[in-house]
Amino acid sequence: MKELLLVCAGSLLGGGMRYLVSVLFRMLGMPVVPLATITVNVLGCFLIGLLSGTSFNGICSQSVKLFLVTGFCGGFTTFSTFMNENVMLAGNNGLLQARLFLGVVAVVAGYALAK
Repeated sequence: MKELLLVCAGSLLGGGMRYLVSVLFRMLGMPVVPLATITVNVLGCFLIGLLSGTSFNGICSQSVKLFLVTGFCGGFTTFSTFMNENVMLAGNNGLLQARLFLGVVAVVAGYALAK
C-alpha cells in the first residue's frame, strides 16, 4: 500500500506540473501544442534518464524511485517512460519494433473507430 501511495503522490505532482507548463505557455502567448508538449516530453525524458541513472547506481532508494520515476515522471509525461523503456529494449530490436508498430496501429484503429 505504501508503494501505491508513493506513486499516486508523485503522479499528482507530475500531472500538476504538466498543467502549469501549459498555463505558462498560454500566458506567454506561445502555442501549447506542440511547444509545451515538446518541452514537457524532452524535460521528462531528461529527468527520467537522470533519475533512473542515479537509482540504478544505488544513490536513491526504491521508495524515492517509485515517487519520482514512476509517479512524478509518469504523471508529468508518459512519453518519458515510453522512451526510457525503449532505451532498455534497444538490444531486443524485434520487441522494440513490435511495440512501436502496435502503438501506431492502435492509434489508427482508434481514429477509424471514432469515425
